[in-house]
Amino acid sequence: MGRAPLAVGCGAGFSGDRLDAAVPVVEALAARGGPAALIFETLAERTIALAQLERRAAPERGYEPMLEAFLEPVLAGCVAAGIPIVGNFGAANPPAGARAVLALAERLGLGALRVATVEGDDLLERLTPAEVLALGLDPAPGPGAAVVAANAYLGAEPIARALGAGAQVVVTGRVADPALVLGPAVHHFGWAWDDWDRLALGTLAGHLLECGAQVTGGYFADPGVKDVPDLAAVGFPIAELRDDGSLELTKPAGTGGLVSAATVTEQLLYEIHDPAAYATPDLHLDLTGVEVREVGPHRVRVAGARGRPRPERLKATVCLDAGYLGEGEISYAGPGALGRARLAAQVLEARLAPWAGELRTRLDVVGLSSVFRPAAEPIPWPGGPGPADLRVRLAVEGPRKSIVERAVREVLSLYTCGPAGGGGVRTGVRPVVHTASCLVPRALAEPRVTFVEAGHG
Repeated sequence: MGRAPLAVGCGAGFSGDRLDAAVPVVEALAARGGPAALIFETLAERTIALAQLERRAAPERGYEPMLEAFLEPVLAGCVAAGIPIVGNFGAANPPAGARAVLALAERLGLGALRVATVEGDDLLERLTPAEVLALGLDPAPGPGAAVVAANAYLGAEPIARALGAGAQVVVTGRVADPALVLGPAVHHFGWAWDDWDRLALGTLAGHLLECGAQVTGGYFADPGVKDVPDLAAVGFPIAELRDDGSLELTKPAGTGGLVSAATVTEQLLYEIHDPAAYATPDLHLDLTGVEVREVGPHRVRVAGARGRPRPERLKATVCLDAGYLGEGEISYAGPGALGRARLAAQVLEARLAPWAGELRTRLDVVGLSSVFRPAAEPIPWPGGPGPADLRVRLAVEGPRKSIVERAVREVLSLYTCGPAGGGGVRTGVRPVVHTASCLVPRALAEPRVTFVEAGHG
């Protein structure tokens, strides 16, 4: 007789996700009873580079800035119910993230938790920046490119190892998103690392959960075409994995959103380049035989995933210093708004002309030409009066912060330098990174699991 099903809930699908979304998920997992886990997926390609920049400025930072806010509403409930938490919210600094979890537990009166980190993804621990640039990046970096971060995508094995050693919270850096679910599944069911079809089940479950409410109606919603009830209270997904190779996807009772064959199918195909060979660090996932069937209200059964041996090399993302990005916006409304917006754009173009050799610039008019116009094409100014509510937006990118700041100030100066009636100016300057990908030998990324105690690295 096989092991009991494992329920895995998702508490976040990206760094900017809702901070209260995990509460009904944990309540549902606790009420269900039985083996369960909670995951937080908060790490994107650029997120980790920005975290590396933050860590350089403050060595005790560099983890997900909202880690404590995500965990505070649910940590006590998970500890009480014996539900382990797995999250890639360690970003560029898993040990510091783990210490933040321990400090939160102490503040909540939960005692000393067993908190583990998963590291080994940072290629700059083993390679020089020059060696990273020589890995064959796509797209190829330009001359003088500076490496900000280089991280390989680790698999599920160290997560399973940490849970097997009794971790109550596992804080990872860059791991493949589906590994957040596959790790708890392997730990619970005891699957072998070459049992490809069972590993495919855990990977499929992780892929369905990794974007949070995207699979429960969030990104699916399109009024009049694909209606989703009570989207403001959308429930986050729960996957129930079975040792027979199937899973059922649902959401907490009483929450909004929708779990249907259509929502699951959309997420199933999300970011899948080759449905017959979706490459992860743990296997190649074959989705071509997957069947999706509704078996009850907000309950969908998914089965038929197959797996093949894992890739010989790991994907890695390299983030390169691209200088600074500046943005400035100003609004024009009412009679003559189109003419005044056009004049403002002309003024900005003239004022930025002296820096044309150093800055990359783009001007858009929100409400007229801000989405579908290619960057190289001029703004298509209509001949008539046009819309009566427009927002002129300038974006500039360059290597020197001081020049980018001066360029953005040109938007602010439109307040009194004209044209008339501009308002609502907002400006900002921030570091920007470009990303490139490559494949690296597995030996360059050796996963390690470390248990962290409060006040220690």
